[in-house]
Amino acid sequence: MLKIGITGGIGSGKSTVSKLFELLGIPVFYADTAAKTVMQTDSILVDAIKTTFGEAAYTNGQLNRKYLANIVFNDEQQLLKLNALVHPAVFRAFDTWVLQQKQAPYVLKEAALLFESGSYKMSDKTILVKAPLSLRISRVMQRDGITQQEVEQRMNKQLSDAGKEKLADYVIQNNETELLIPQVLKLHQTFLTLAAQ
Repeated sequence: MLKIGITGGIGSGKSTVSKLFELLGIPVFYADTAAKTVMQTDSILVDAIKTTFGEAAYTNGQLNRKYLANIVFNDEQQLLKLNALVHPAVFRAFDTWVLQQKQAPYVLKEAALLFESGSYKMSDKTILVKAPLSLRISRVMQRDGITQQEVEQRMNKQLSDAGKEKLADYVIQNNETELLIPQVLKLHQTFLTLAAQ
């Protein structure tokens, strides 16, 4: 099974591109959604979070997001600790999910931190979705109802596009001048050819 990692900075449009692949019948694993799920369902992870951040990390069996966010988003070391716990659980969830995708020629793993988490090493190929910084900022401000400063703070926690581009096998431009669909179709054909080999 060919595994393709897809990433991009916040507001780049990686989810939009992933949805286009889904329309072509390609299964997409959304790592950020899976992370939220495993923080509730993976007993190994739940125990590790409680041990690391205290029993208050869960209330009535539910993740106390506000409590955890207050700890990790104000302390880089605590965020690194949380990611070190969550990423392996997401990797396990992905491996289980891949086994269920027997009919697909290839699968996509959409992850904001594909390169930062090291999970790109488990992909056969990687795609970077790029968009101009000003466009990304305005998209996120509109989508999340936050200020430019808040968007920039989030962006500063991610690897730069230049850093990601060095690691990516393919780049999709989502700049509102180049059409997205032809770029996706071209890659789809490339991956079908690779998967058939």
